[in-house]
This record gives sequence, C-alpha cells and structure tokens, in this order.
Amino acid sequence: LSCKAFDLDDAIKSFAPAVGDKTAIIPLLNGMLHLDALDKRFGAQHVLGGLCAIAATLNEKREVVQLQPMQSLNFGERAGGMSDRVRAIADTFSVVNGATASDHIMQDMWEKWVFLASLAASTSLMRTSVGNILAAPGGKDFLLGILDECSAIAADAGHAPGGPFFQRTRGLLTAEGSPMTASMFRDIKAGLPVEADHVIGDLIVRADAAKIPVPKLRTAYTHLKAYEKQRQA
Repeated sequence: LSCKAFDLDDAIKSFAPAVGDKTAIIPLLNGMLHLDALDKRFGAQHVLGGLCAIAATLNEKREVVQLQPMQSLNFGERAGGMSDRVRAIADTFSVVNGATASDHIMQDMWEKWVFLASLAASTSLMRTSVGNILAAPGGKDFLLGILDECSAIAADAGHAPGGPFFQRTRGLLTAEGSPMTASMFRDIKAGLPVEADHVIGDLIVRADAAKIPVPKLRTAYTHLKAYEKQRQA
C-alpha cells in the first residue's frame, strides 16, 4: 500500500474486497497514523509494518525521474521477530533490489519518520534546499534543532534514533551545498496536497502528550496548514 496519506480512505475502499483471511498488508506510508486506520478496518493481525526510501518525482512530461541513486523497501512484523509470512514475502521480493525483511520494523519506521519530518519541516518552511539553509545564518542550528525535537518524540515512544542511522541522518542534514529537499517541499512548489497532519501534526500531538517542547515543528506545521488554507481558497 503506497498511496499518500490523504488518499488512504479511498485506497482502502478500492482494495478492501480483495482482503481475505490470509492477506498481509504492507503499508509504505509516512508516519504512523495510517496504522490506526488500517487496524480498525482490517484488524491489526493483517497489517505489517513497512517503509520505503526513494527520491523520485514527475517531470513536465509526467515521466518518473529518480533524483538520487537510492531505493529500499523494508517490511516486518510490528511486534518484532521473523514470521513465516514475512519470510515468504521476503522470498517473493528477493528479485527486488533493496527489499529487506526486518525484525525491528517499528524502529525502522520511527527512524525514517524522524528523518523525513526533519527534512520536510525545514525545507518546506524555508522553501529551499538543505545546502541553502546551511549557508544562511543560524541555518545549521535550525536543522539540527528540528532533528533534536523529532528525536526526542521518538525516544519518548521507545524508539530513540541512534547508531548508524542517526549519524547518517545528521550527515545528510549538515552536508554543505546539498541540493536535497523533501517531496513535501516539491509538492508545495507544484501546488499539490501535502501530508501536513500525518508527517508533522501527529508528531506535535505526541509531543504535547509527553510535554516535549517543539517550537520549530510548531512553526513548520503552522506554515503547512496556512499553505493548505491558501490552496483550498
């Protein structure tokens, strides 16, 4: 299941008739809110964890353009460990470059969310690339500040980013001259819908529940919601 979050309800209606007793759903959406919707409709036993990482867009001719040589697809049981069905899926996906079964998929999903939210919040708010933000006064502190806010929320949920992931993420967000932007920023430039509530808003809800201050995320979220109002008008 690889739709955007704002298309989830329609997607569920379209594939629900095909879901049977042995169906396993692998959602690749951003954030975590989609899990609640899928669990409610199909039962948690049918819903695996999953994520993908790819940098791609559509050009003026509506052709798919890969922006960076990266592609990965991870999936697994949300409770952890390795099940027979995950092994079977892994065997089917063995011909796919970058497809990997994970025995800690929820940690993987949280780590992606931390990175994506940090990148989306900063590049959408500043309307430019990581490299240009870093070149501006206070830019590096802003980027790392957003990363710290997102990391604190993940840590409170029991999924603190760490090790190779955190070092890689920090490196991507501090790479001078980097042209990297989030797909959310590119969607804003194109006047398209954005996943403001699912990627940023839900983090703020969780931060409020844990009493974690997230002023930078709040600013980015206000910006995104203002964009949505403008787009609706």
